[in-house]
Amino acid sequence: MLHYAVVFLVIALIAAIFGFGGIVAGAVEIAKILFFIFVIMAIVSFVVGLLKKG
Repeated sequence: MLHYAVVFLVIALIAAIFGFGGIVAGAVEIAKILFFIFVIMAIVSFVVGLLKKG
């Protein structure tokens, strides 16, 4: 699960770079939403991973 969260975070960052740069103006809002969703997913995955190890 952590692997998928990190992969989707990277995809969201790439989409954000293109969207925030003005290349794809329609994708800015989608990139922002995906970015924050996947940051939250990554944090949750890290916490769950730490709790399972402990």
